[in-house]
Amino acid sequence: MKEFNINIVPTTTASIVKFEADKFLTRHESFEFKNIDEASKSPLAQQLFYLPFVKTIYIAQNFIAIEKYDIVDWADVQEEVAAQIDTYLNKGGEVIKETTTQSGKVPVTVYAESTPNPAVMKFVANKKLVLQAIEFKNIDDAKNAPIVQKLFHFPFVKEVFIDENYVSIQKYDMAGWEEITMELREFIRNYLEEGNEVLTKESVASSKASPAEVEEKKNAAFENLDDTSQQIVAILDEYIKPAVASDGGNILFDSYNEESKTVKVILQGACSGCPSSTMTLKSGIETMLRDMLRGKVEYVEAING
Repeated sequence: MKEFNINIVPTTTASIVKFEADKFLTRHESFEFKNIDEASKSPLAQQLFYLPFVKTIYIAQNFIAIEKYDIVDWADVQEEVAAQIDTYLNKGGEVIKETTTQSGKVPVTVYAESTPNPAVMKFVANKKLVLQAIEFKNIDDAKNAPIVQKLFHFPFVKEVFIDENYVSIQKYDMAGWEEITMELREFIRNYLEEGNEVLTKESVASSKASPAEVEEKKNAAFENLDDTSQQIVAILDEYIKPAVASDGGNILFDSYNEESKTVKVILQGACSGCPSSTMTLKSGIETMLRDMLRGKVEYVEAING
């Protein structure tokens, strides 16, 4: 059964093309190799350097980017390169030779970070965990997320939100953070250090969409919105999402009603059910949208994800 699918993605630099995979290639740091000797820790990169036009290879969590020499055009060789990467990965080829400790574990660090929501703590890892944000309201939602299933076995865990390199956990009032933070931090660190899956292969496969395809669908949905809704989405993405993400949450555009001049947004993670969310919306997001879209927006309503 074929496990990897490779998509060719042009970049803003004409000499560089990205080859995106629909699964993680490395769960740790990113790499840059300028020649075959530097690529000693990557059998895949070494193989690619046998192509005479390859100048530099970059390997990240879910893609391989290649910078070429000018002797060829990407249009003439990119399909061949994609096929070579596809074949290598689906034959079980090693991407990066893992550096492990004497115990056989991959070194991982996790630190706890408070959020504006007193019921939510953010646990940040030094590695990428997922490609897209996911929210889990209960253990049934977590059937394809082994780490979340285990977290729900802690009686004080109410909800879990995972994005990029962190896990946001919402607790019940039965316990204080001073009592449980260390326990949760050590559990997450040990779980990741032992190389366990955050999401199952079935979870990734069930999406049936590569990162490039997801982005394409997102762009298509954006194009179908009216002009005001597009402006609202752009403002949320540029000004609101980065701040919300740093607090362990996420905000999504839901709808815009031109008649009532009302915007509905979906709150996830630390923002969902947060006592300060209403205040933040009224004093922050609502004010910003009113000022930037005068006469078009008057109210913002939140829907907990």
